[in-house]
Amino acid sequence: MEPASVESLRVLFQSDDYIVVDKHWDIRIDSKMWYENNTVQAQLRHRFPQLADPSTYYGFRFCHQLDFSTSGALCVALNKAAAGQAYRCFKERTVTKAYLALLRGLVEEEIQTLDLSIGKNTSEGKTHMMCIDGTNGCENPKPCQTLLTVLEYGLYDGDPVTKVMLQPLTGRTHQLRVHCSAVGHPIVGDVTYSSGADNGPFRMMLHSHLLHIPLDPEPILVYAGDPFLPSVDLKWLPQRTLRPLKSTVDAMLEQRVHEQRRAKEMARDRERQEEEKRRKKCRKVDSEEMKRQCEDWLTEWAGDP
Repeated sequence: MEPASVESLRVLFQSDDYIVVDKHWDIRIDSKMWYENNTVQAQLRHRFPQLADPSTYYGFRFCHQLDFSTSGALCVALNKAAAGQAYRCFKERTVTKAYLALLRGLVEEEIQTLDLSIGKNTSEGKTHMMCIDGTNGCENPKPCQTLLTVLEYGLYDGDPVTKVMLQPLTGRTHQLRVHCSAVGHPIVGDVTYSSGADNGPFRMMLHSHLLHIPLDPEPILVYAGDPFLPSVDLKWLPQRTLRPLKSTVDAMLEQRVHEQRRAKEMARDRERQEEEKRRKKCRKVDSEEMKRQCEDWLTEWAGDP
């Protein structure tokens, strides 16, 4: 519960190309404001001054984003080539992310896919927010899917809540927060999507627990712990466990790896089929050409005296 500081950076993984940190829940990734000097970028400069790249604005290349009030695994690339490789993984949606969250109320459907398009909110006073398709002022909505799995039921400060694992299958701004709010179970402590009403908790209860980036030749797989435990926050009181976190995450990751392996096999099969089509076409062209040459030769031979 301690506030973030420039000295309090927690490193989960480090290599020649990447650093993965456990972002604090009360710190921005970066900021252009001169007075905002308590950021992840400042933490990195403080801990690793020799790794800062002067050719970049912030000194470090962040491979993805986490909201100001979201904690957990955040990947940073240490050079341009590494950033490009990670960017391709995010663009091709081969990255696996799993978040932990406490949601208001008791979520009845234990495993569900939240499939709601999300767009920019253009309503007056809400331009910093996103919204689901069909709401007033929702601009340019795009398809978004989030897989929700219930882990535990319990109480937070006496009110019923549900601990869940959220797996974003797409990557839209505020996706998890908007999806959970849209189905009537906003994230505990999410002031923005509760219209300022849920301001009692000391933080928003959303945490990036797992990050898997299938880099070649060595993938990154990082776990950022579980901050939603009674030993960490006495206001959280679990009452009934449906699924242990570790086995749930392991099963999700195994399924995800299997799906990606299958997708690669299907892509290779398509490439082989295309290559075979090209070869058949070439053989056909060769055969027709040879046939024409033979016919020309026979015509010439028949005309000889």
